[in-house]
Amino acid sequence: MLDLGFSKPDEIVKRLCERLRTERLALQMTQADVAGRAGIGTNTVSNLEAGRNVGFENVVRVAMVLGRTKDLENLFLPRVDSLEDIRRYEQTVNRSRTGTKRKSYDA
Repeated sequence: MLDLGFSKPDEIVKRLCERLRTERLALQMTQADVAGRAGIGTNTVSNLEAGRNVGFENVVRVAMVLGRTKDLENLFLPRVDSLEDIRRYEQTVNRSRTGTKRKSYDA
């Protein structure tokens, strides 16, 4: 497991892209195999492995094909180390957006 705490964003992207490529190769899949099963283009898989700009939905699709959805489930879990953390999290979840109305531009 890599400690990414002191890494720059581009370094993290590079490591994750390397891991993705390694995982694909370990499963003996080509970029075309992954692309076809994920419903995306081969160029998208290539761009993803190279760390070029690719949408998050495509990352999720590739993770699903590679059997790594469980890893995504832990991505933005709340940190709850105490009862106070749990209370604060529950308040945040239950908070509604009141008082914010969007302007209508219909004439």
